Amino acid sequence: MSPVLADVLQVSALVTALALVHRPLGDYMAAVYSSSKHLRVERWIYRAVGANPDAEQRWPAYLRGVLAFSAVSVLFLYLLQRVQDRLPLSLGLKPISPDQAFNTAASFVSNTNWQSYSGEAAMGHLVQTGGLAVQNFLSAAVGMAVAVALVRGFARSRTSELGNFWSDLVRGVVRILLPLALVAAVVLVAAGAIQNFASPQEITTVTGATQHLPGGAVASQEAIKDLGTNGGGFFNANSAHPFENPNAFSNLFEVFLLLVIPFSLPRTFGRLVGSVKQGYAVLAAMGVIWLAAVVAVTALEYAHPGIAAQAAGGAMEGKETRFGEGSSALFAVSTTMTSTGSVNSFHSSFSGLSGGVLLLGMMLGEVAPGGVGSGLYGMLIIAVIAVFIAGLMVGRTPEYLGKKIGAREIKLAACYILITPTLVLGFTALAMALPTPPHSMLNSGPHGFSEVLYAYTSGANNNGSAFAGLNANTQWYNTTIGLVMLLGRFLPMVFVLALAGALAEQRPVPATTGTLQTHKPLFTGLLVGAVLIVAGLTFFPALALGPLAEGLS
Repeated sequence: MSPVLADVLQVSALVTALALVHRPLGDYMAAVYSSSKHLRVERWIYRAVGANPDAEQRWPAYLRGVLAFSAVSVLFLYLLQRVQDRLPLSLGLKPISPDQAFNTAASFVSNTNWQSYSGEAAMGHLVQTGGLAVQNFLSAAVGMAVAVALVRGFARSRTSELGNFWSDLVRGVVRILLPLALVAAVVLVAAGAIQNFASPQEITTVTGATQHLPGGAVASQEAIKDLGTNGGGFFNANSAHPFENPNAFSNLFEVFLLLVIPFSLPRTFGRLVGSVKQGYAVLAAMGVIWLAAVVAVTALEYAHPGIAAQAAGGAMEGKETRFGEGSSALFAVSTTMTSTGSVNSFHSSFSGLSGGVLLLGMMLGEVAPGGVGSGLYGMLIIAVIAVFIAGLMVGRTPEYLGKKIGAREIKLAACYILITPTLVLGFTALAMALPTPPHSMLNSGPHGFSEVLYAYTSGANNNGSAFAGLNANTQWYNTTIGLVMLLGRFLPMVFVLALAGALAEQRPVPATTGTLQTHKPLFTGLLVGAVLIVAGLTFFPALALGPLAEGLS
């Protein structure tokens, strides 16, 4: 079988699996977030935190819950790393330095999972499982809760209430993420991923050399790492490590985990607003962009431009021979399109143009399909922009799902759009202008610039993957990327929840013959165009200085 045919069959199998799960999982999540009943274990949690799950909240109260919970999470995870040497299962490892502990705490609480350390050499078992893995669940549930609050803003009318943050958070963890992660972890163990609390083992190889083999609760962390679009690897090599990703089956299964919730949430959206066709329109826009990126990166990697790659017969440097170019491209596109820092190859080794596509995937706002929750609310913000543009074209007041998009709504959407470019371009410019930060670059010229641009793009979009080649474990990068991750996560949530509150207060507007049909292919095309134009106009100059200049040289 030719490699190209194998890749086509692989993508076809993945799309088929996602299609089969889309409806039942999307409907189930809609039922979870619209249920009025509480499980017994959920009631125990509410009592423990002193929350009333039945008390509806306006958007400022909902936002305060998000920020307060996340602030406490950052503090807890920071302290856990700082006292690691005094904890059980520490494996004798030292405490994490203050700047790196801050960076890691900000990273995992913001669902970024950027890592400036080697997991197996820096973190003990308790910090990995009780700190990092726990935040993988909680940060994903926060993103889903905010997305559901925005959907309620579209679905409700003449009210200022968006639900209850604590109820949405707990249900997301207990009813959705935990059951799915348990099943996924069992599958990964069956596929060969390790799961233990063993100390590192010294073995003698067949050649007589000594090899150091670390142990750990890898499969359980790997499951929620991918399912929650987190991405933080147990090992420094992430999903290129055979203990995390043993074979071709586990590799495809991990890609499935990356995509399954983000691609199912549009169905949840459609159910909650009372029109599954609206969900299909959003899903189609996500799918078109994702598939186009998969085709583009795969084709560019098989073309292996450059003298060295052509002489070697393929662009395999930095890629696992177990997976090859096609599986590496599929994984790379899926991880950069879903705010997941998980990698099975090193993106710095991709060709200049395909590396640019991976960068663009994050710069689009990671909305195709995006992270759990964040992808859906990001695409809905773009939908607001799209109907506004359509309204300007025909001279009508723009409407979306029966809600008028007026000055207040478009200002909130515009502020959301501007946050990420401001953080990415501003901090990249500072890093390149100051004398010390450029010393962390392994390469000079366009590729070195891409390393820095990728780092801040990954942080601001809460992706977490690294271009590689950049030494980010310095006080400058630990501190600035930590700030970028927090601002890139929580500032947009302010405008998302404010927009949800503004929409929920409106009276529904009846559809007329002049109303834009937002469930038709025309709107899907408009939505795709809005995504590409907004990101293209903003980031094209920076891309021209980095990956485009490298790819065309």
